[in-house]
Amino acid sequence: MRLTDIMSGAGLSGYTVAAMLLFMAAFVAIVVWLFLPSRKREFDRAGRLPLDDGSGTPPRQGGAR
Repeated sequence: MRLTDIMSGAGLSGYTVAAMLLFMAAFVAIVVWLFLPSRKREFDRAGRLPLDDGSGTPPRQGGAR
């Protein structure tokens, strides 16, 4: 008897379905959490971090003069 015969006869296919459902539920929960309107302010702040020089004043609008 080979290992493939043992593993195929073990009836483990239910675990793959359960793992896929768990993954899909986690994925949907994360996507919903990311796109909540209450997180917009945090994402805007994080988007400005690469441009932040630490001065505490917001950058000027309208480009350099």
